[in-house]
Amino acid sequence: MPRASRSSASTEIPPPRSPRARRMADPSPSGDSRPAERKFASRAGLKLERGLDEFELDVRGFRCADFGANVGGFTDCLLQRGADGVIAVETGRGVLAWPLRQDARVEVRERTNALHAEPPENGVDLVVMDLAWTPQRLAVPAALRWLDPTGARRIVTLVKPHYEVRKEEQGLLDKGFLPQEHAPRVLQEVLDSMPDLGASVLGSTASPLVGGKTAKRRGVPGNIEYVVMLTPLEEADPAP
Repeated sequence: MPRASRSSASTEIPPPRSPRARRMADPSPSGDSRPAERKFASRAGLKLERGLDEFELDVRGFRCADFGANVGGFTDCLLQRGADGVIAVETGRGVLAWPLRQDARVEVRERTNALHAEPPENGVDLVVMDLAWTPQRLAVPAALRWLDPTGARRIVTLVKPHYEVRKEEQGLLDKGFLPQEHAPRVLQEVLDSMPDLGASVLGSTASPLVGGKTAKRRGVPGNIEYVVMLTPLEEADPAP
């Protein structure tokens, strides 16, 4: 059973790297010499990589689902780290990078809302999520339905505090961006809500990149995001 490291929620985040990845689904070790920003199909892969490293989650042999696959940064990261296969779920069409689309290990489900998608008959070991405009209170229950009861039963999700603020706090947003000093508090509120959703938090860590491709142009710092690992509530370690 994969194990999680101790939680971290540091908000010290380096500047984002913008060049889009061009080399994808390379089975070479993750410690290769390629520039970090070109390592995956998109920079999102760097966010998932940070989480897998921090949580010491070995995905070799895993059957995975990627909710909100988009270009495929998360999918690419999983394949490079030895996942057996990935179901790439995406509401758009023609977005997934061509090399991933042609990869036999990838099942492409386009024009599909992950919140309502039917899981495969035997479920998956791991669900990863990078969903826009979707709060965790909607995403996590959907992901839990996809987990194989006999598998690893892990969810790794990108928590975006700017999508999690309460209705009465919408005024905090500046052009769609949440001032960074509010992000840790909102994250904690999300983590505290997980038991009510049927999930237990195994770890959290700050993403190495800020969200919001237009942040620099709009003159704002960008949105702090967090990678969080979950398991079904009954799978959590019992209290001492």
